[in-house]
Amino acid sequence: MIKRTILISNPCYLKKKLDQLVVEYANPENQTRSVPIEDVGIVILDHHQITITQALLLALNQHNVALLNCNEQHMPLALMLPLYGHHTYTEKVKVHLQASLPLKKNLWQQTIVSKINNQAACLEWVGADPGRLYYLSKLVKSGDPENVEGRAASHYWNLLFDDTPQFKRHRFGDAPNNLLNYGYAILRSVVARALVASGMLPAVGIFHRNKYNPYCLADDIMEPYRPFVDKRVMQICESHTEIEDLTKELKQELLSIPVMDVLINGEKSPLMIAAGRTAASVMQCFEGVNRKVLYPEFINA
Repeated sequence: MIKRTILISNPCYLKKKLDQLVVEYANPENQTRSVPIEDVGIVILDHHQITITQALLLALNQHNVALLNCNEQHMPLALMLPLYGHHTYTEKVKVHLQASLPLKKNLWQQTIVSKINNQAACLEWVGADPGRLYYLSKLVKSGDPENVEGRAASHYWNLLFDDTPQFKRHRFGDAPNNLLNYGYAILRSVVARALVASGMLPAVGIFHRNKYNPYCLADDIMEPYRPFVDKRVMQICESHTEIEDLTKELKQELLSIPVMDVLINGEKSPLMIAAGRTAASVMQCFEGVNRKVLYPEFINA
């Protein structure tokens, strides 16, 4: 079942009533709305005059809903997830924490190969030559000690926005960096939610290990999914002339990321469902049940 992504960007009161997420707006002209909590996957809170009840927070946690809080610049700042999302949580976490270094290096190799191949497919989608990226993907070794990922990324960004020579991919750079940042934040919440559901700790990564980052594993596993966000941003750039400000309309379009079509294990699937399958396969690798991570493939359509 595809879970809904909900953006709330007006002053309102959020509560739980009869297993529904109820939105009562401060402006009486806006009609009260509700949605079954079991249908919700992500909630984005983007206004400083939003009040939410403890009963609703508890219900969202019980249904493994990712709750994103935005800052004054309307960018996602904090992510709330349940402490655990799997019935054998302790056993799963122990296996996750005991993963060997060779296993982590192998998983990172698979991750980077998949990412570069999807970047290549994205370049092909925009009409650029993907040949160098497909070549680089074959050079990735266990743990990627030669940083093929970085070389591929430099080439990728130069070609992806070749009609905007001044563009530089940077977290605090000019547009469309704002769209990319927002899209990646949504993607991160989708992946983190899937990891928790499979019994893993999003903070314990296979490559990322920044002590200030509580979502290292999510940042690892989302890498092959990033080109799908890039594709959505490219589509938005083609259909909008004004992208400097992250308007409500632009954010609404980025909310379609969890339902984008991807190809996983030969089958077309919404991205959010695919993320769940990827997370489950990562857990199987930690458990020794499988050796291959199930990552998505880019659809050139």
